[in-house]
Amino acid sequence: MKILIIKSSPHKEGSSNLLAEQFARGAASAGHETDIFDAAHASIGVCLGCDACNTSGPCCQQDDMEKLKDEIRKCDLICFVTPLYYYSMSAQLKKVIDRFYSFNGELQSLKKKAVLISASSDNKEHTFDGLKLQYQILCDYLKMQDMGAVYGGGCGNVELTRRSPHMKEAFELGSRV
Repeated sequence: MKILIIKSSPHKEGSSNLLAEQFARGAASAGHETDIFDAAHASIGVCLGCDACNTSGPCCQQDDMEKLKDEIRKCDLICFVTPLYYYSMSAQLKKVIDRFYSFNGELQSLKKKAVLISASSDNKEHTFDGLKLQYQILCDYLKMQDMGAVYGGGCGNVELTRRSPHMKEAFELGSRV
């Protein structure tokens, strides 16, 4: 299986990306091929809401989203990776998802598989509720099969993340998708 990991943390060596690395290691151990797209450091503009893609053709913006669309078309599974910001996904991941608008119909017809990996310093029972709902709705709308998630509560810094059970959880999710 070909897996596309879309990372969205501005911290290249941060907790969510560390969990994503474990997921990739697990996927590789199961014989899967992984590619990484760093949305936080790519040149991707926000959706302008101009509706050009829906009325007259492709998105009017010429940026790294075109490369990402090609990667999405080639993969079997998308791994969305985000730090938890105000009980939701990062703006860096949200702008990518907003730009899905330019190929919603195609994306829905591809019936991809999906996983979510997130890290947060907070570890309360409700910490990930907003993100969980957002992810479930995204999967339903885009006709993606949810293959699981890692909700890394208590991962406020890299050292805490390394010592957390979420490292093993991310590896195991990668090995079983």
